[in-house]
Amino acid sequence: MAPPIVYVDVSAIREGKREELEAAMNHLARFVEAHMPRVAFYGFFLDDAEATMTVVAVHPDSASLEFHIDKGNEEFRKFGDLIDLSRIEVYGDVSDKVKDRLDRKAQMLGRGTVTVHAFHAGFVR
Repeated sequence: MAPPIVYVDVSAIREGKREELEAAMNHLARFVEAHMPRVAFYGFFLDDAEATMTVVAVHPDSASLEFHIDKGNEEFRKFGDLIDLSRIEVYGDVSDKVKDRLDRKAQMLGRGTVTVHAFHAGFVR
């Protein structure tokens, strides 16, 4: 069994936008839950200072992440005025299509970098 894909992105919350961002996070979480049944986990996290938002998602494979990016694209755009995305990190093997889509998402939401970490050893239960 191939290991899942773990997606993490980190963004600075724009000044004065935290409350609006919280509403957007709740909306997007409900959207993903309703429209993306293959996503195993999807969560938003705020640091103690509530200045940084981290998104963590677990996908069973690259196709699931690709579908997530394509289906959620218009929803992600709504975050453009609320955050400045600093980085996207993906743990696992993803297609070139996914890498390209992640680069475009990073440009849309900030000036973030995208790093893909290939799986080398471990196990899945």
